[in-house]
Amino acid sequence: MDMKKRAGQTFVWACLLVLGIGAWSCAQESSLAAAPPGTAVQGKQASEKPAIKVRPIAYTGLRRRLMREYARIHYGREMETIVPQAVVVHWTASNSRDGVFRYFYNEENPRLKNGTLNVASHYLVDRDGTIWQLTPETALNRHAIGLNWCAIGIENVGGAEGREDLTPAQLEANVELIRYLRDKYPTLQWVLGHYQQEQARHTSLWKENVPGYYHGKTDPGPRFMAGLKGRLAGEGVKFF
Repeated sequence: MDMKKRAGQTFVWACLLVLGIGAWSCAQESSLAAAPPGTAVQGKQASEKPAIKVRPIAYTGLRRRLMREYARIHYGREMETIVPQAVVVHWTASNSRDGVFRYFYNEENPRLKNGTLNVASHYLVDRDGTIWQLTPETALNRHAIGLNWCAIGIENVGGAEGREDLTPAQLEANVELIRYLRDKYPTLQWVLGHYQQEQARHTSLWKENVPGYYHGKTDPGPRFMAGLKGRLAGEGVKFF
């Protein structure tokens, strides 16, 4: 793709995200209108939206085509958007926010199997708790096998060499972001760590048509998930 055109498409998406308008925003609204009610706490004042910075990865026609291809392979139908039912929390296994952004930026990774849609999450939380939004919340992103069709992904910078070193600022940012998402999407019922995918396989959250397509994970570590559960349990979301 011509680099000017690609940069232009990404810039347009960023402008639409900031303004809260545009086709993808309309798709969010229509998806929610058709979605069954979730488990959000009724009668509770909506959580305040946390401070979120926008840093979009390439969100182009190519990425959307690869989303449809990925969904056809793994779910048996084409889709570009999700109705959020879960949040999957990750660590990046890296201490470089910019390095992670560069890794996610391109639409395609030809080295991947079972579809070449590049990996990406919806949000990236830096060590100091700064929240960066990378894609629309209802985009079908490739971040958690078996769960991409229904899950918003939150990456946390850290976890290099498997160390459980995510920060208190990241915990606080995740709590605020998940509260905001839970109130925004009544269908959102679950919060799980990427390493808890084995437990998720025994729920209705799991969909995977490719036999043997599974990788064990350790992120973001039991300590971080215990912190989230301690802060959010009883607030309308479920934990393993």
